[in-house]
Amino acid sequence: MIKSEEVYKIGLFNKPHGIHGELSFTFSDDVFDRVDCDYFICLLDGIFVPFFIEEYRFRSDSTALVKLEGIDSSEHARMFTNVDVYFPKKYAEKSETAGLSWEYFVGFCMEDIHYGVLGEIIEVDTSTLNTLFVVQPEEGEELLIPACEDFIRGINQEQRIITVDLPEGLVDLDLVEDDENA
Repeated sequence: MIKSEEVYKIGLFNKPHGIHGELSFTFSDDVFDRVDCDYFICLLDGIFVPFFIEEYRFRSDSTALVKLEGIDSSEHARMFTNVDVYFPKKYAEKSETAGLSWEYFVGFCMEDIHYGVLGEIIEVDTSTLNTLFVVQPEEGEELLIPACEDFIRGINQEQRIITVDLPEGLVDLDLVEDDENA
């Protein structure tokens, strides 16, 4: 059985394309094109299910048309409309770290070189202009940390730790806001 900590979200199947079972796929990470893995994982009814890729072709830098094995009609492809698509972390870890999407780091522990352990990255917020890591400390409110390559000092994929050097006051600012809201 595939567990949520073994995968990370890379996109969404939008709708069927044509009559032969192709799907329009919007992705945030093209890792499937960079590493040797021939399947996607879809979240169907709360269960992670692998589907082998028959073929794909890019339409833009964020969309592709995907043909999954065994999906041969638009009716059959329709069941994948608005289904989240995941990728196995074990294959992504073999790719270059610089090519990973921010969502890959969900589940990692974030530690700062000055403050120590900040908490676990539980989500990536892309609703604003600046992408943010949502970090849940062991105690207290969530921290919002900018997802910025300039802040990252190290990534230990084996131990699932991302080490950052945050600007002075950024963590204190979050803590002060939490105290004011209490």
